[in-house]
Amino acid sequence: MTDHGNTDHGSAEHLAVLASEAFVVGYALVADVEQVERFAREGVGGIPSTPFNTFGHARSLAGPDDTFVSINNDTVYSIAQVDVGAGPLLLSVPDAGERYYVLQFVDAWTNNFAYIGTRATGNGAGEFLLVPPGWTQAEGEPGSATVVPFPTRIATIVGRWAVDGEDDLPAVHALQDALTLAPLLRPSGDADDRDAFADGIPAVPESGSEALTFFERMRVWSQAFPPAEHDRVALASYEELGLTGPVPIADQPDTVKAALEAGYAVGKEALEASLRTGVPLTDGWQVNLHAFDYNTDFLGIGTIDSPEWRMADPKTRYAHRAAAALGGLWGNHAYEAAYVATYVDADGDALSGEHVYRLRLQPTPPVDAFWSITMYDLPHYYLVANPIGRYSLGDRTRGIVYDDDGGLTITMSATRPTDERAAANWLPTPDGAFRPLLRMYVPRADVLTGAYRLAAIEKVA
Repeated sequence: MTDHGNTDHGSAEHLAVLASEAFVVGYALVADVEQVERFAREGVGGIPSTPFNTFGHARSLAGPDDTFVSINNDTVYSIAQVDVGAGPLLLSVPDAGERYYVLQFVDAWTNNFAYIGTRATGNGAGEFLLVPPGWTQAEGEPGSATVVPFPTRIATIVGRWAVDGEDDLPAVHALQDALTLAPLLRPSGDADDRDAFADGIPAVPESGSEALTFFERMRVWSQAFPPAEHDRVALASYEELGLTGPVPIADQPDTVKAALEAGYAVGKEALEASLRTGVPLTDGWQVNLHAFDYNTDFLGIGTIDSPEWRMADPKTRYAHRAAAALGGLWGNHAYEAAYVATYVDADGDALSGEHVYRLRLQPTPPVDAFWSITMYDLPHYYLVANPIGRYSLGDRTRGIVYDDDGGLTITMSATRPTDERAAANWLPTPDGAFRPLLRMYVPRADVLTGAYRLAAIEKVA
């Protein structure tokens, strides 16, 4: 944690530094719960508003109207916001045949704590018992189901189904419809009233400014969804800021509120800058295979619990957790899906739709599932509308043309190339700044060890 020895305890400077640190520690929780709340209220990424403990399904691939950070255009989503506060839920998964899929479990602090799917548990049908923190099995509860303990009362199941073009969607829809959640103990009244079986998220009114609202959400939600024990120690250190007690932030002294405003501004600026500068570059690419390894406490079914996938330093973990939530909320561990992004070309210049670029992949990414490169705008990391409706390009993209040696040359530009071969492999960019993101699903050892390297993106004269 930050050393506050050079500031007077209780001084305005001390409180502001403390608030900037608190922003980083609490960012992932607030960002996550805001999206959970949004999902239940209005839906996300082509999925309509969906109550707790029910899967919502995207029936088509994501597009520019789906305003979610770094949204995936490779698969269709099946997402459930789960509340196990009233008791266990039974998750039933269909036989997926040969299709790649993953159900990723993310707690309120964005820890990936379980995986079910092709890599983790296989493609066969199965039943899983989702249980609350501190649960002990009661007589009569399903004994054959695999138990999945939840670290926090609410969590998100992010399901992704591989889709091979529009004509493959009906088959995926059938699998989505066979994916079910059911409470073991029904609430009184309508057995299908899922909202009656969920406490949901404590409401947090606006607190006068963006900064004060953020910290009020952090105060309320950190108490509603307690983190791992060592994170509770970190939270306790913010008692001076009113982040651990029952008093709303709006009712704190003016000195505290001023410090929270100042700390929020500093923390937010530093966090946004870290996405560009916090990861070492390899040929212009940010190769950070451990961006989601901050979970060191809740590693359940389908996760890999070994030192190379666990961050040990708290300061590093909190900074990584915040950056991951901002740049790729609900992203996977690299052994499920590896993410590699870039903001610059081979000369170190920022990528911009003012220019034409070429990316040569030789060899193409080594994976056991599939790979793709998706185009996002800046600073929002959203998909960008384009004339051909192509938002990503990968090994399943129809009509692409490989080079004679088996490699692939991709053209990135805001306007369609005149050369037909380049046009076949065209990944449209926005007019302004952009960030391509490579996803490699179930990457092979060469990716995870760093032996596989991407060439830099070259600017075409």
